[in-house]
Amino acid sequence: MLRLLGRNYTRVAMRRWTALVLAGGRGERLRPFTEDRPKPMVFVNDRPLLHYHLDWLKRGGVDTVYILCGYKHDVIRQYFGSGESVSMSLHYVVEEEPLGRGGALKRGLSLLPPGLSQVIVTNGDIITDQSLEELVRARQEHKALGTVMLAPLVCPWGIVVAGDDGRIREFLEKPALPYWVNAGVYVMDPAIRGYLPDRGDHETMTFPALAREGKLYAVKSSALWLAVETAKDLTHACGLLARCGQGGQPFPP
Repeated sequence: MLRLLGRNYTRVAMRRWTALVLAGGRGERLRPFTEDRPKPMVFVNDRPLLHYHLDWLKRGGVDTVYILCGYKHDVIRQYFGSGESVSMSLHYVVEEEPLGRGGALKRGLSLLPPGLSQVIVTNGDIITDQSLEELVRARQEHKALGTVMLAPLVCPWGIVVAGDDGRIREFLEKPALPYWVNAGVYVMDPAIRGYLPDRGDHETMTFPALAREGKLYAVKSSALWLAVETAKDLTHACGLLARCGQGGQPFPP
């Protein structure tokens, strides 16, 4: 069973998009920071990771957010309430039993008001300055069920380039590799709900099938992007945001 919490607020005229944010992660690799809170509520400097995430969505044109949550969901609601502090309308879709990300997303889509032609979907534990408008335009251009933001795969180690004769040519410190990763930011046609599992993960159970049918498109992004998965990532995020500035504008315009 799930329940929907929250209230409706008048939509600000300049804003135009609705988002579903997956925020139910237990963050096992971030313990002990996640022992009393879901992963998106781990503090980065003076505020939760989810606060930066919502700021980014708001600047991108989102005014209404459905937060899909489960583990320690009260921590999110107690901090953000109905959204006045972030100038957004926030709703909470609480997962009473594990549905997986795909199942949670399917349930969230079922609660959206009718008539939406597209919805932003994100993992709530990422930091990025990717333009949402670029992703929306790409989905509209291709008439896709979904557009997926891709980020370059960066090697976690330094690379040594050596010739066949054994002579070392150069050292490359953590270079970008010729591959791309799913960045956890999507623009979806609400009709994608019919392809999602009741329980399970959309990235492994839905996306491969949609890709085979030619119904997914990608935007290869050069934007700043960081997924906070480990304590090392958390340290990186703290330094990054401290350099870029705090408050409602964590990234330079």
